[in-house]
Amino acid sequence: MTYCVGMRLNAGLVFLSDSRTNAGVDQVGTFRKMSVFELPGDRTMVMMTSGNLSISQSIRQLIADSQREDGRSIWNVASMHEAARIVGDAVRQVHAREAQALSEFGIDFNVSIIFGGQIGNERCRLFQIYSAGNFIEAHDENTYFQIGEAKYGKPIIDRVVGPATSLDDAAKCALISMDSTLRSNVSVGLPLDLLVYESGALAVTHFVTIDERNQYFQMIRNTWGDQLKRVFEGLENPVWDAAAESTAHVLHSATTTSQPVRVSPPAGFGAPAGSRTPLQTLTQQFHDGQQ
Repeated sequence: MTYCVGMRLNAGLVFLSDSRTNAGVDQVGTFRKMSVFELPGDRTMVMMTSGNLSISQSIRQLIADSQREDGRSIWNVASMHEAARIVGDAVRQVHAREAQALSEFGIDFNVSIIFGGQIGNERCRLFQIYSAGNFIEAHDENTYFQIGEAKYGKPIIDRVVGPATSLDDAAKCALISMDSTLRSNVSVGLPLDLLVYESGALAVTHFVTIDERNQYFQMIRNTWGDQLKRVFEGLENPVWDAAAESTAHVLHSATTTSQPVRVSPPAGFGAPAGSRTPLQTLTQQFHDGQQ
């Protein structure tokens, strides 16, 4: 499986991907899922993929090599939107060529792509491209995209990242998001690729491949869990059956009338009508029988 996250910020872009394609008792595949298309000083574009690896690799090669009849390619189009259209077209071309044959072997055509970057003086842009070749773009209301095993790492990003977040803070948040995913899902694994792009640079600003020996990521892994435990332990316990509304941290008030939905047992089960005697345990019944 996969987990990739891309963030579009006022200051630039952050991309993070894992490198595990499958996981099992005796088979773990490692393939890098981030690709960079770069002409320094003119354009820098980053693509991350999730889904069938053969499909992803075919799409990447087609994007790099293809040129339209009018001469346009990912290397010379004037905007990121046009570049995203070229990526979407490549997805459709690979689908037309491969989908039927894959279907005959019971394999779905499955690919998801995060694609972003900057061309010339245009602002940084970020897109998510689907298996049909259609895509959506990130805006201030939704500054990031995830593909693959997204659910474990989503909460921290929702709480922390916004358009004004710095690149360093966004990179730190992405790594925490990845750590949460690594801890909860064995199908996502090291090493990681982290790329940070500063707006206007038109070249990769920072890039690192992170393995289990990386000092900063080890600090994140060790510190984040400890800090969460401290915050959790610092939260007040709930107050049950509070007598006054002024009591702090009330979970349940004495005046609360809510009740659970109770399912009635069939006739002959439970205590006799009017009796509130607790049911005996098997041990109690055994001892009563010995007396």
